[in-house]
Amino acid sequence: MRVSRKDVEKIAALAELELDDAAAAELERQLSRILDYVARLGEVPGDDAARGDERAARLRRDEPAADPLARPPKDIAPSFQSGLFTVPRLGELDRGDDAP
Repeated sequence: MRVSRKDVEKIAALAELELDDAAAAELERQLSRILDYVARLGEVPGDDAARGDERAARLRRDEPAADPLARPPKDIAPSFQSGLFTVPRLGELDRGDDAP
C-alpha cells in the first residue's frame, strides 16, 4: 500500500508535527513499508490451516477461573476482614527507639 505525501502531511497535522521535505519523504517511505508488512501478515494462513499439522503448538482452551491457592489468604494474613487484608493506620505503626 502506498502512502502519499498528502497522507503524511495530514497525519503530521493531526499529530501537530512540523515536517521538512526530507522528514516527510522518510515518513512516507516508512509508513508505506509498515502498511505493506501488515498487508503481508493478513495473507498468512490462520488457525484453520494449522489444525492438521502435528507440528503446530497445542494450546489449552482459555477458560477464566479462579486461581487455586495452596492456602487461602485469610490463613496467611496477619489481619483479614470481609475478604480483605487489613493494615494498621500509619500513626499506629511502631516508630522504633528514635521516635520522640
